[in-house]
Amino acid sequence: MTFNSMQKNGLLLAAFAVIATALIIGVQLLTEDKIARQQQQQVLRTLNQLIPPALHDNDLYQSCRLLQDPALGSTKPQPLYRAWVNDEPTALAAEIVAPDGYSGAIRLLLAIQPNGEVLGVRTLRHQETPGLGDKIEIQKSDWIKSFAEKRVRGEDDNRWAVQRDGGMFDQFTGATITPRAVVSAVKRATLKLQQQADVLFNADLPHCQEAQE
Repeated sequence: MTFNSMQKNGLLLAAFAVIATALIIGVQLLTEDKIARQQQQQVLRTLNQLIPPALHDNDLYQSCRLLQDPALGSTKPQPLYRAWVNDEPTALAAEIVAPDGYSGAIRLLLAIQPNGEVLGVRTLRHQETPGLGDKIEIQKSDWIKSFAEKRVRGEDDNRWAVQRDGGMFDQFTGATITPRAVVSAVKRATLKLQQQADVLFNADLPHCQEAQE
């Protein structure tokens, strides 16, 4: 193969690489808004499952504010949703992160009553192992429902752990890391929301939509 042929082939490969990269970026840009809307709709559906109509007469998604607190599992501000009935506080919901899942961060939605009783928890996004860690999904298992109607008595509440660690939550066969991460994240966030409930219902926090503009 001559030098000119090698040069020509190299240029062709480079051109194909540029075109492929441009196509990937283009597809990503075209689907980014659609994915964001789908995720927004998923959160809204889940919100209304955890905080049923009897517990709110306001628009939950419009109530979204941004709360920055390490107890939510991230250094970035996280969405906080506030529910009222006749202007009386009835529930708080927050998107929280379990940063120490087996395959990375696990994103959850937690809802509690002002007195700290958990209304429910749902998994929004994760990368846990199919058939093992994915039992945190409501479609795969009822395990995530086990948080409902429970309270955190304090930071030293040892009940909030998987059974292998002496707690009250089941672990998954062959996948203890995943439920351990979720239980820890829910405990930490529940305690913070419970302790700060009165403040959070009245706090002047940034609107979620402002951060997207």
